[in-house]
Amino acid sequence: MKRVGLLGGSFDPVHVAHVALARTALQALRLSEVQLIPAANPWQRAALHAAPAHRLRMLELAIEGECGLVVNPIEIERGGATYTIDTLRALPEGPRYVWLLGADQLLNFCTWRDWREIARRVDLAVATRPGSSLAPPPELAAWLAQTGHGLEALPFAPMAVSASQIRRKLAAGESTRGLLAEPVAAYIAAHHLYR
Repeated sequence: MKRVGLLGGSFDPVHVAHVALARTALQALRLSEVQLIPAANPWQRAALHAAPAHRLRMLELAIEGECGLVVNPIEIERGGATYTIDTLRALPEGPRYVWLLGADQLLNFCTWRDWREIARRVDLAVATRPGSSLAPPPELAAWLAQTGHGLEALPFAPMAVSASQIRRKLAAGESTRGLLAEPVAAYIAAHHLYR
């Protein structure tokens, strides 16, 4: 069965660790493709800094020429508050989906709307992040054991890069060399984003 990776996020802005994670998942988990899904309005976060159209375009620029990586605008096209379960219900049937998440997201997974249905609909693959554990929260661990579902560890060398760090640097006029793909950095400069 075709396996498709799903990497959701605010991508505000998309940075080198996002692309590296998608590329690593594609190879390590033997996926047919990885879809990067920018959120319209993440309900568990503060308001985003760049407009959806800008975040979408930056994603397209970041993965240009990356075989097996594609942008899926499903959440931006739907608009409104972004819930993972709504996205999963709207995806076409056929492939086996693998939801890619960082260890930090794993810790609050049980706060997601309809998290049990999410875990039934997809395989979960977790990448390490600095300072985070790969152990699922007790409620999720019990549910996985009870249902026989697994939790795949994604071998990913942690990268100390974050969108908030990049936004701070951009606002202060500091260099972001090595943190953003060159076309993304050029786009941000051309559109005066995060100033």
